[in-house]
Amino acid sequence: MNKKIFVLYTGGTIGMKHSPQGLTPDTALVHQALQPFSDGLEFDWHVCNPLIDSSAVTLADQQNWLDLIGRNIACYDGFLILHGTDTLAYTANLFALACRNLDKPIVLTGSQWPYTADNSDAPLNLATAVAALQLGVPQVTIAFNGKLYPAVGSSKVSTQTAAGFDNPHFGVLAELSPEGRLSAAPTPQTNGGFHILTINPQAKIFAYPLIPGFSAAHLAHILNHTPTQALILQSYGHGNAPADSAVIEALGNFIRQGGRVLNISQVPQGCAAAVYAQGNALRHAGVITGGKCNLETATALLTLAVSNDWDNHTICQILQQLGLVEAV
Repeated sequence: MNKKIFVLYTGGTIGMKHSPQGLTPDTALVHQALQPFSDGLEFDWHVCNPLIDSSAVTLADQQNWLDLIGRNIACYDGFLILHGTDTLAYTANLFALACRNLDKPIVLTGSQWPYTADNSDAPLNLATAVAALQLGVPQVTIAFNGKLYPAVGSSKVSTQTAAGFDNPHFGVLAELSPEGRLSAAPTPQTNGGFHILTINPQAKIFAYPLIPGFSAAHLAHILNHTPTQALILQSYGHGNAPADSAVIEALGNFIRQGGRVLNISQVPQGCAAAVYAQGNALRHAGVITGGKCNLETATALLTLAVSNDWDNHTICQILQQLGLVEAV
């Protein structure tokens, strides 16, 4: 019996074709691209109208896609999301955190080059995604360049090569064999019935990367005079920031007024932890230590925290459940 797969085509390079005006979308092209993989799988299509450039994806778009999944979860054996690569990891991380007790695969893929381009990576990425759907690992994953990555912790790491994504901390779940199969991947444990957490499309999350010479006054202005509800502090190394009382005061005031601050490392394979005195000062001010959390996961986590009114304790619990920080 064929597996029924819901295909959501949001947009992206994978379905583009060359024209005198440059690259333009061709919805018929992606239908044709999946035809070679129809053996054992039955694809039902939903095409976004209009198609969305991934650099223009909004929280409202992501909520609409989650609503589609929620309405169709009982009718399908898996979901394939065709997505532009620029924000694919952001969407994948948000889906992974929002879809609770998932018991079916949700696989995201795209391509660096159009399907019809010479030496395009699109056929391999589609083959990897289809193999993941056949394998049926019940979690949100990214299929790219013959590898299957867990969504949590994944990032786009290249615009120049076919190896567009990586997951520095959690690595690869499975790799495509020469026969077009994926090796068995670990199956996450579920606890309870499937449900999807709500996203507030108006959630205001701000990411602030520290650089030498940054101004504490500028940071305070952002926190006090913009509608920021949560801040991702992208700090140095092990989660370090300057030992500046003005920085600690600005963050502490924001937190006391109900804001949430998550401290993550700028280093791709970094881990924010209170190793040095600067990190401890942030923690004492109420800043949450993000451990191995990357920017995409942090964005998803704080979006859901703001949308669902999570306190710091709940955020810390989820970081532990995801394996991003050690249980205390």
